Amino acid sequence: MDEEFLKHIFEPFSRENNTTDAKVEGTGLGMPIVKRLVEIENGTIDIKSKKNEGTTITVTAYHRIASANEVKGDVAKDVNPEIFKDKRILLVEDNELNAEIAMEILKDAGFIIEHASDGLIALNILKEKEIGYYDLVLMDIQMPNMNGYETTVAIRSLNDERANIPIIAMTANAFEEDKREALRVGMNGHIAKPINVKGVLEQLAKIIRQSTK
Repeated sequence: MDEEFLKHIFEPFSRENNTTDAKVEGTGLGMPIVKRLVEIENGTIDIKSKKNEGTTITVTAYHRIASANEVKGDVAKDVNPEIFKDKRILLVEDNELNAEIAMEILKDAGFIIEHASDGLIALNILKEKEIGYYDLVLMDIQMPNMNGYETTVAIRSLNDERANIPIIAMTANAFEEDKREALRVGMNGHIAKPINVKGVLEQLAKIIRQSTK
């Protein structure tokens, strides 16, 4: 890569060559997603590159060494990935980069993911699909057109079984009052951003078990 392009490599949708010139498909979101995932782990990423010579990428992440008891406890809480197989999630998220990260994490866990970019779109999609098409909804809160609270109230007001679909808030609004508001409007749970993968999967597993009883 050209050294001048390195200044922009972590910017969403940035590409050194456009799709037509390079004849390679892509959105320019790969490196921003990698950077966000590294930062979630409190790490750093550094890239050095020289045109026609090569690229060096250095990722540094810091991890505390767990005790034997902590490792044992972690293993006991591991979620059987079979519980996620073929479960379909509607992810409602207006930030494209956040959506890409969440979708990759959930796909890796075994989910089928569909995305709506705001609450109004999500509500219309849910109405169009047959009952039971989605197993749960992951709902951002701060969105244009219809926010997550408003969308949840609208879904809960539907006059068929769609009104009962599990809805989990996934938002940077992580204060206790935000969690209480999510439950008040009819959500089933609350996940704080940035995403803790283990915590997310444990909560999703819990919701799925409850909804299939």
